[in-house]
Amino acid sequence: MVPILTGASTPAVVVDADILGRNIAAMARSVQERGLVLRPHAKTHKIIEIAHHQIAAGAIGLTVATVGEAEVFAAAGVTDIFIAYPLWVDERAAGRLLTLADHAHMTVGVESAEGALRLARSLGASASRVEVRIEVDSGHHRSGVPPHEVLEVAAAASAAGLAVVGIFTFPGHSYGPGAAEAAVADEARALSVAVSALEDAGFRDLEVSGGSTPSARLSSGSTLTELRPGVYVFGDAQQWELGHCLPEDIALTVEGTVVSHRCGAPGQPGRFIVDAGSKVLGSDRAPWATGYGRLLDHPEARIVALSEHHATVEWPCGALPPLGARLRVVPNHVCLAVNLVDEVQVVRDGVLRERWTVAARGRNS
Repeated sequence: MVPILTGASTPAVVVDADILGRNIAAMARSVQERGLVLRPHAKTHKIIEIAHHQIAAGAIGLTVATVGEAEVFAAAGVTDIFIAYPLWVDERAAGRLLTLADHAHMTVGVESAEGALRLARSLGASASRVEVRIEVDSGHHRSGVPPHEVLEVAAAASAAGLAVVGIFTFPGHSYGPGAAEAAVADEARALSVAVSALEDAGFRDLEVSGGSTPSARLSSGSTLTELRPGVYVFGDAQQWELGHCLPEDIALTVEGTVVSHRCGAPGQPGRFIVDAGSKVLGSDRAPWATGYGRLLDHPEARIVALSEHHATVEWPCGALPPLGARLRVVPNHVCLAVNLVDEVQVVRDGVLRERWTVAARGRNS
């Protein structure tokens, strides 16, 4: 594996467009083969060029987390957007949603009767212009109603004048060693209960949306109609460690420079510092993770400590890389790394070709 050395000042966030394209095509093909539609989560990349690539490859539209992200992608010509979040909408947010609805088919999440009523009141006579999906808790226990309570929320939303078009969930408990298969089963069970309750009450042609990157390739079309993975476009150290991608599938790395050495005691690994700290990698570390990130071309190495501008690498690979060496760091959680920079360097065939703006960076509301 030949390192990509961009010549950019480090730390630099680098996207390999060739690997990115393969990842986008592979997921689109996998989802289509199962009779599902793909609505990838753009909070991972926040980049207009990648969104257009996903849609050209067959995605039905995009998922986002905030109204601000929706505004960025709608302005770029995306015409079908789902805000997969239980929004609590005030009059200002309602006005923004209605402006969005002038340009795109807009769907938002709700998870309570109170949230649905507030959304309807804020939208007023235009309530039906923004469709809603009810969020279901399928085992991650973050937001979402238990499956047996979904009808109460849907009925309140419908009575308030909102168009209830479906349900959604996030099987986030798929993020763990060996956890994806059980999470997929939990997701299918919860959504089946919710769909049955809604159909018995007269709700028809429901959109049933779920999926995560760890679970996306295991989910079937028996209950789901739509998948919303995000991280698959890039891969990251978490997906690598969980076995959901290979090193050759990782499309985003942070190019860093070795700036300091710490030789180990006899028989112990040495350590060195790379100039890519938490302000570019993010600081996420799941309890099961073996480090704060990895080195793409040296799988045995681990980032064992992070501060703002320092990544401490434990190096069981013999002689330490020389000072000034440039290495490719794989962040643990790629969504955070992208949101920490204004642009990414884009390489094709190992050569820096262009730069892409992280257009939805910081659009957190």
